[in-house]
Amino acid sequence: MTASLATRYAMRVPRYTSYPTAPHFSDAVDADVYRGWLAELEPAQALSLYFHIPFCDTLCWFCGCTTKTVKKYKPVGEFLDLLMQEIDLVAEALPGRFQARHLHWGGGSPTMVKAADWQRLFDCIRARFDLAEDTEIAVEIDPRDMTEDDVSALAAMGVNRASIGVQDFDPVVQKAVNRLQPFEVTRNVVDWLRRYGIDALNMDLMYGLPHQTARGVTAMVEKAVALRPHRVALFGYAHVPWMKPHQKNIDEGALPGVAERWEQYSVGAARLLDFGYVPIGFDHFALPDDGLARASRAHRLRRNFQGYTVDDAPILLGFGASAIGSLPQGHVQNAAPLKDYRRAIEKGGFATVRGTALSAEDRLRREIIERLMTDMAADLDAICARHGASAGAFATELESVARLEADGLVAVDGHRMTITDQGRPFVRLVAAAFDAYLAAGQARHSQTV
Repeated sequence: MTASLATRYAMRVPRYTSYPTAPHFSDAVDADVYRGWLAELEPAQALSLYFHIPFCDTLCWFCGCTTKTVKKYKPVGEFLDLLMQEIDLVAEALPGRFQARHLHWGGGSPTMVKAADWQRLFDCIRARFDLAEDTEIAVEIDPRDMTEDDVSALAAMGVNRASIGVQDFDPVVQKAVNRLQPFEVTRNVVDWLRRYGIDALNMDLMYGLPHQTARGVTAMVEKAVALRPHRVALFGYAHVPWMKPHQKNIDEGALPGVAERWEQYSVGAARLLDFGYVPIGFDHFALPDDGLARASRAHRLRRNFQGYTVDDAPILLGFGASAIGSLPQGHVQNAAPLKDYRRAIEKGGFATVRGTALSAEDRLRREIIERLMTDMAADLDAICARHGASAGAFATELESVARLEADGLVAVDGHRMTITDQGRPFVRLVAAAFDAYLAAGQARHSQTV
C-alpha cells in the first residue's frame, strides 16, 4: 500500500531546514541590513556558530553542497585567513561579548584543515566568543582524508561530536558516485575518534544512489550499526543536475525508481529500528539515550540548517562562503562564489548578499512547520494563540491535506494535526501545505521519498 503512495506523492518539496526556505531569499537583505540586525541583539542571548569550509580534494558526484575541488592546500589556508577576518568583523559588530552554545564545522570537507590551522581558528573564536564547558563542538568528517594525528588535533581543540560521511559501503555504488571509501577506512577513523575521547558520533547514510538495492541498503545499515554511531541520518539522494551540474556524471539509468527508493528507505529504516534506534523526524535515527532522542520525547527537538538538532539558541551566525545564518529578525546568507566572498571580506565588509526578513506571518508558519517536522504533530490553536492569530485562518491549508488524511498519512482532529507512523516519511508534504512561498521555485527541491 505505502509503495503506491510513494509513487502517488513523488513530488518535490523542501526539507524545511528553515522557513522561508533558501530559494526565497532575496538581495533585499544585504550586508547593511545584517550589520543592523547584529547591533540589535542582546548579549544575554545564547548563540551558535556555523563555519563553512567550501573545499574537497575530490568531488563526490552525489554532492549537493557548495564546495570546490582543490589539489593543493594553499587555497584552503588563504580561505581560513578570510574566515578569521570575518569572525573579527562580525564580533566587532555585536553589542557585547556573547557565549556560543554550539559550534558546527561543515563543508565541503572541514577535515582538510591542518592541525596548526585548527589551532589558529580556535584561538580566534575563543578570543571573540565565550565557550561554556558543555558547548557542543561538532565537525563533519570525510574519513578518506583523516589521520590519527588529525583526530588528536581535533580532540585537543575541544571537538566532542563528529559527523562521519559514509553514504554507502558498497564499492560498486561508491565507484558510481566517485567516492571510494573502504569500510576499514571508516572503522579506523571511528576507532581513533573514540580513542581520543570524541565518542558522540553521527553517521550519514544514503539511499536512492545508482546501483543500490534494498538488499544492499540492508547490508549498509548493518555495517554502519556495527560501528555503533549514536545518530544515523538516512538521506534520500536528491538528483538535481540542473542545479548541480557535476551530478550529470551519474548514470541516470542506474538510479532506482520511486518504488525502489521507497523499498530501500523502508528496509533501511526497519533495520535501524531492529537494532534499537528510534526515529527522529523523517530521516534521522538515534539511540534512545542520545540527546536527540531525549529532546524528541520531551518535544524540545529543533530543526535548523544543519538538520535535526537539540540546539535551541535563537541566534545562528554563519561564517564562510555560502554560509547561512539565522537571527530573530530573519535569515542571511553569504556570497557563494569564493571570489565574491573574498572581495567582500578583503574590503572590510560583510559577505552577506541575500536573506529574508521575517514577518509575523512567517514566524507563525515557521512554528507550525517546525513542529510538524519535529514533533510529527501541530496544535494550530495553541500555536496561533502564541502568535495572536486565529487557527481558523488556516481552513484552506487543512482542506488541502484532506487527501493525505484519506490516505492515512495524517490525522486531523479539529485544528490539531498528527502525522501517522505510515505518514512519517511524507511529513514534508503536510508541512508544504503551510508554505506560502512554495509555488515559486518548487522544481528546485528534492523528491519527497
